[in-house]
Amino acid sequence: MVEIRLTPRADRDAVDGIARDARGEAYLSVRVTAAPTEGAANAALIAFLARRWRLPKSALALVKGESARLKRLSVAASGDRLAAALKDLEEAS
Repeated sequence: MVEIRLTPRADRDAVDGIARDARGEAYLSVRVTAAPTEGAANAALIAFLARRWRLPKSALALVKGESARLKRLSVAASGDRLAAALKDLEEAS
């Protein structure tokens, strides 16, 4: 599972790094250019992370936060692919 804070209507798609909320919980800060209408931002998030992590879109699923900025994604991938995604998260922070 990956906790994400999504910012829609951004100037570009980007991972801004790992941040912490007021309770100290870590999340990945991501922005996408899509507007938050009819699931467009959620679809853009999944497409962007799938491209960035070199995974099929079907490997990512929104588990929580369909209409909220804070989201939870499940990631189904092999150990090597997950390790590469974690390395990407490290480099983004």
